[in-house]
Amino acid sequence: MSAAMDDATTYVTVSIADQIFGIEIGRVREVFTLEKLTTVPLSPPEVAGVLNLRGRIVTAIDMRTRLGLPPCADLSQAMAVGIEHKGEALALIVDRVGDVMPLADAKRETKPVTLDPRWASVAEGVHRLDGGLLLILDVDHALEPSISALAA
Repeated sequence: MSAAMDDATTYVTVSIADQIFGIEIGRVREVFTLEKLTTVPLSPPEVAGVLNLRGRIVTAIDMRTRLGLPPCADLSQAMAVGIEHKGEALALIVDRVGDVMPLADAKRETKPVTLDPRWASVAEGVHRLDGGLLLILDVDHALEPSISALAA
């Protein structure tokens, strides 16, 4: 492996409302399709429900709702990215899961000041791609309101 690739971070790419995000691969436990969600009464709006994933109860967070976007018209077409956050198993519901990409750390940029505030609130930086920007998802920041609301 070249020295340039030693200084790279690998991301799992996901799309939310046609915006591409990258989640550091070390945060991703698995990628799966949603089978059966059970709604949770009185839960925050971004909690789409819970699901049983190989005997473990996983809370599903609708990232569109979390970002103040219209919900996905058909959740059966959505994908989920399984992560661990503060000891909790969570599934981030996204529109699509894309490629796994190693990107050079030296090419990472700060968030543009013109970035939509919804995106800026959950992005910790960007990478320029041929077709636009890949926003690096700050998973901890993106989930903090959801987890705080669950604990209330």
